[in-house]
Order: sequence, then structure tokens, then C-alpha cells
Amino acid sequence: MPALTDVPIKLIIGAGKAAPTPPVGPALGSKGVKAIDFCKEFNARTAHYKQDVPIPVNIIVHPDRTFNFSIKSPTTSWLLLQAVEKEKGSDSLGKGNFEKKGNLGELSLKHIYEIAKIKKTDTAHTDMPLKDVCKGVIGTAKSLGIKVVL
Repeated sequence: MPALTDVPIKLIIGAGKAAPTPPVGPALGSKGVKAIDFCKEFNARTAHYKQDVPIPVNIIVHPDRTFNFSIKSPTTSWLLLQAVEKEKGSDSLGKGNFEKKGNLGELSLKHIYEIAKIKKTDTAHTDMPLKDVCKGVIGTAKSLGIKVVL
């Protein structure tokens, strides 16, 4: 019989909007965890965010059906789209001239730096130089159709 181990679950949930409906309910229910317990704690821990901000969360379900979780900063793409005041990325990338079709807007390096400082608070980025985090943010901006200017 295999040994019981912790089970990781990764979700993106709107701040203050966790509910025992999909995707939270099925993801936790299938592991034997009461989704309502997670929802109450998640909503309390994300109460300081504007409602509906997409928050990545890593949940670890233990063999005894207890759990713990960590929340991260909002997704890079969401932060970039908020900075250019758009709902979604460009749908015309890879379909011709980027300058005419794919430009959602422009952001300065100062905007990139501020977003990188937010992302640097995540445990995955704490040991990375801020310059490297900025490069990652610039790459995400380009993939969304956002032009970065000096």
C-alpha cells in the first residue's frame, strides 16, 4: 500500500470571493476537505484586497485531511492589464504588424519596476534580483501586446 503524502492544489481565486462552488469545492472535496473551512479563511486573509482581484493560492492537503495554504500577489498579467486599463490582452498578436494591431498601450519602465516590486514579495521571487523580475514582467507585457517604453 502506498504511503499517504501531502497533496498540492493550485488555484486562482478572486479576493474575497472563495465559495464552495467550482473550482474550489470540487478541488478540495475530492481530497476530503470541507471547502467552506478553506473559503472562510481565504476570504478573511484576502479581505484587504479589492474584491475579485485574482489571487493565486497554493493549498497543501495533508493525509489527515487538514490543510494549509499560501497566497501570492495578483498575477503579473492582471497587474499589467490594470496599469493599461484594459480587460484582456491583445487578440491580434502573431497576425501581422504588432505596431498597428497588437499595441494595447504603453507602460514606462517605472510601471514595470513597481509591478516587479509587488511580484518580488512572492516566495518564488525573493531570491531573484529585481532586474530579473523586471525582465519577466517585460516579457509578460510583450506577450499581452503592451509596449514598454523608456
